[in-house]
Amino acid sequence: MNTETKSILLAPNAFKHSLDALAAAKAIGEGLRAGGYRGELVYFPIGDGGDGTIDLLLHQLTGKRVLKTVAGPLGEPVEASYGLIRQKEVALIEMANASGIKLLKDEERDPLRASSYGTGELIIDALDQGVKELIIGMGGSATVDGGCGILAALGARFYDEQGAALDVYPANLQSLARVDLSDLDKRLQKVKITILCDVENRLLGAKGAAAVFGPQKGANKQEVRALEGFLSRLSVHVEKATGRNMAAVDAGGVAGGAAGGLYGALGAQLVNGITHFMQLTGLEEALTKADLLITGEGSLDSQTLGGKGPFGVAMKAKEKGKPVIALAGKVPVRYNVDMQAAFDVLLPIGHEPMLLADALKLTRQNLIRTGTVIAKLLSIKV
Repeated sequence: MNTETKSILLAPNAFKHSLDALAAAKAIGEGLRAGGYRGELVYFPIGDGGDGTIDLLLHQLTGKRVLKTVAGPLGEPVEASYGLIRQKEVALIEMANASGIKLLKDEERDPLRASSYGTGELIIDALDQGVKELIIGMGGSATVDGGCGILAALGARFYDEQGAALDVYPANLQSLARVDLSDLDKRLQKVKITILCDVENRLLGAKGAAAVFGPQKGANKQEVRALEGFLSRLSVHVEKATGRNMAAVDAGGVAGGAAGGLYGALGAQLVNGITHFMQLTGLEEALTKADLLITGEGSLDSQTLGGKGPFGVAMKAKEKGKPVIALAGKVPVRYNVDMQAAFDVLLPIGHEPMLLADALKLTRQNLIRTGTVIAKLLSIKV
């Protein structure tokens, strides 16, 4: 064994549609052991606000899980959970648990009729517990409703030009003419709300919530245009009500605009998810003690550089002079200066051409094999 590498920190993000972050870390570790590495392995899977982040925080911070039956993305009842930490003063809420795309079959995806109302119901339940802070991870949502469902559950009302109340899903909010926030739950005024964001996309435009995330959630081109129009209208009326422009804030497009909606209506703070994750969990201290960081996720691409977990943890490692290896199912074909500034080595875990569906099924095996290769490389003395 290379005696200089006595401790390896395994801090991957989730490999989307394949392995959660903890399973990915364990697979890499299994490969390292199979390859003969006998040093210390520290398992510290990361989340950046994407699906699974709140579960990781709850595990790291030893909290309590609360179960609640709420409305799913299409109104069906679902059993969702959230976490309580720090003597039950802080609630950890995962939007995907109540309003997630994982709750729908592919053919059920319909962002014009999907609502985030159930996430709002989780927030109400957390307020009933007496929490003083809400930390919300918004990755993996099925919605592009600008957070209207959440806000409706919290007491907001939406009206058309004739003063008729509107049901809160985008197809019905095309005629939105007024947003009334006067009946919002008064407890929200005394609670800090922090939104963990894994991308920086704003609400509107070519890189906005409808254009980028709408197709991922089932919207066709015509529906994307309808969603864009609705979100633009919503932004205007929320700004009239509060003076906050949800279309002008970075990361306002996260979760189909829900991040922007909570900023505009409630004054929620939008933060970089991985930075906040590191602050909450003590990951920075673990980096200080490690000799090598291994991170990764399904795809390392332009979005990675926009604030994704592997990039954030890698840059923190570089500040401490630690080498970084990144693993992914997909890495850039050409040399990328910004990517290489964060990652000393980029390793694709695939080993032969195959369909994406087949590659996803082999993620665990490919991580084990790549971990074995890394261990062999570390053992070479020159």
